[in-house]
Amino acid sequence: MLTVRGSGILLHPTSLPGTLGGGVFGSDCCRFIDWLASTGQTYWQVLPMGEIGPGNSPYMSSSAFAGNILLIDLAELASQGWLSREDLAPLPGFRADRVDFALVQPFRLERLRRAARNFFANRHDSVFWLYEEFCTAESAWLEDYALFKTIAGHENWREWNHWPKNLAHRDPQALLTIKMSYPDEIGFWKFCQWSFSRQWSNLKRYANERGVRIIGDVPIFVAYQSADVWAHQGLFELDGKGRPTVVAGVPPDYFSETGQLWGNPLYRWDVHRETGYAWWLARLRHALQLADLVRIDHFRGFAAYWEIPADAPNAIAGKWEPGPGEKLFAAFEKTFPRLPIVAEDLGVITPDVVALRDKFKLPGMRILQFAFGDGETNHFLPHHYVQNTVAYTGTHDNDTTTGWWSALPDHEKNFARKYLGTGGEAINWVMMNALSRSAANIVIFPMQDVLGLSSEHRMNLPGKPDGNWEWRFSWDQIKPEHTRALAEMTAENGRSAGQ
Repeated sequence: MLTVRGSGILLHPTSLPGTLGGGVFGSDCCRFIDWLASTGQTYWQVLPMGEIGPGNSPYMSSSAFAGNILLIDLAELASQGWLSREDLAPLPGFRADRVDFALVQPFRLERLRRAARNFFANRHDSVFWLYEEFCTAESAWLEDYALFKTIAGHENWREWNHWPKNLAHRDPQALLTIKMSYPDEIGFWKFCQWSFSRQWSNLKRYANERGVRIIGDVPIFVAYQSADVWAHQGLFELDGKGRPTVVAGVPPDYFSETGQLWGNPLYRWDVHRETGYAWWLARLRHALQLADLVRIDHFRGFAAYWEIPADAPNAIAGKWEPGPGEKLFAAFEKTFPRLPIVAEDLGVITPDVVALRDKFKLPGMRILQFAFGDGETNHFLPHHYVQNTVAYTGTHDNDTTTGWWSALPDHEKNFARKYLGTGGEAINWVMMNALSRSAANIVIFPMQDVLGLSSEHRMNLPGKPDGNWEWRFSWDQIKPEHTRALAEMTAENGRSAGQ
């Protein structure tokens, strides 16, 4: 439950400035944290920190535990002597305003491999014991992840159910043969995860010491092509060949006549219950090593989820099935008594979802961009907010506020003008101020809204297969007036650190 007022910024680390094509855990990250602290912000919200999947989405990772190795700061590896200065020379095609993943990914992977070779060539280095300590501490997921990535690479990244049967079904002798045959490749993936963990831990400590807490993001579902599904096949709805029998999505609604077919395998919740929800407890424990509190995406799926036949062409043929409900969250509460969870309770929310959220005193979410379509009764209008709420102008899935305003229908725009008492000038700051004055104990602003950016700078457009997750800002976009206005607004509404 949220009891203290605060304010923060939504920005994924990939959106940070830097010379090597995309944001990393380096000096620009520290500079951003310093800027947050200078404006009185108490939260930095990120997107999922796992590896990117199809469409470069951080919500379709190959592991629920592994970090995105593209975020590793190569300059720090060079400072350890594992890369040279020449390795840090940027490619001519790198852009300051967008992440070109087609250029960035091979560039980073090649240099990470160089760094790993140099690291393992000096096993008597004074830091090698830290690597070994990490591998031991994280072995419960790290061993399977490194094996999965190694086998997948040698199988040309085919889905794991198309691997040789003895590997797909995890025959112990077959897995031992892989370990014996490819120790360098397995070591590479472990080295990358150690580097990710080491660098992010230092940055999180840096943020916490300056009064900034991290809000992480945990997708409810995992990708089929993941170490988790391969290593724990009994926890998912799969057939004898390892293929999903049913998959996740959402039903048809106002936004889509055919619903959304996500394709993630669904959980066998009865099996999870028999294990005491051990996998989920491990997942949440790991997420809370990376963040101070976490937003769980698609919270309504814990009350009831939309089950779609795996061979269906769209989500129309799905049906609602009961989720784990109170049993899972009781297990969470027993292990994590203060339940540092934010419930992403957007979309069509039924009474059972509200009851589950409120029973465990979890804060829900409110989005101001959703507020102006139904008059004074709209749930998202600030006068309806309660303290135990995290309120946003928009999320990573929304347009920027400036872009949203330019496309808003006249009837909604007229109501917004009346409600907010504005003619529409500097609408991003008008919206941010409305949230900051509200009862919600946490308010979060996308960085694009602080900068007043247009639609071309949005992070994600759901349903659009490419061009997402690429936006970056540059330091010269942050003007003194942005910093001053954010600091003043935060202080005036009792949201600054220490207030």
